[in-house]
Amino acid sequence: MARNIQSLERAAAMLRLLAGGERRLGLSDIASSLGLAKGTAHGILRTLQQEGFVEQDDASGRYQLGAELLRLGTTYLDVHELRARALVWTDDLARSSGESVYLGVLHQQGVLIVHHVFRPDDSRQVLEIGAMQPLHSTALGKVLSAYDPVAHSEALEADRKPFTDRTVCGPEEFEHLLDLTRARGYAADVEETWVGVASVAAPIHDRRRMPVGSVGITGAVERLCRDGELRPELIAAVRDCARAVSRDLGGGRF
Repeated sequence: MARNIQSLERAAAMLRLLAGGERRLGLSDIASSLGLAKGTAHGILRTLQQEGFVEQDDASGRYQLGAELLRLGTTYLDVHELRARALVWTDDLARSSGESVYLGVLHQQGVLIVHHVFRPDDSRQVLEIGAMQPLHSTALGKVLSAYDPVAHSEALEADRKPFTDRTVCGPEEFEHLLDLTRARGYAADVEETWVGVASVAAPIHDRRRMPVGSVGITGAVERLCRDGELRPELIAAVRDCARAVSRDLGGGRF
């Protein structure tokens, strides 16, 4: 059995202690509550403070939870609120389009799939929640890159490798695609990531009118496209789904 890392256990216990109190705690309070030597407690607190997980009051020298921990917690809640708000609408999109539906968010220079609705038929499918997709070639990724400045920077700094002979990799061509995405309100991926596969996606905004994710459908080119172009009724269905989720998040109309 793998052994736990003691320093991490102590740091976690320290964060729980600070989270459970209604006041700032001093070094002696923290050390005695956790049964630690003051030097050990101070070393852990200093590391947590450097990472932004703990803050120290200049006047009293006491400690409290830091802004970085709050930011991480808010991100976690935002993702789960996004998924919860999207459940009904993504189910409806899968039924109306007859295709698989994906909900993605920015994560580590890629798109993290946080929700996946199977194509409504009897075909064998694999659940892809937790999978990562590239930012520069997928419809979900191009939407995030077009509307989210952080995703835009990540996509430009990443190694935009070609997956097929249709993948757009050059910076100028990629920027043109993002301009087109913003102008149309959706992004397309027709065999840019996988041969024989097409996707269309649209942005989701929150109550602050900030982009928080993208939603789209993916399927065989012959089903999603007609005469080499994405079927307009599928584009409209995806955009309607994105607007509905945005509206439920307080984002209004886009």
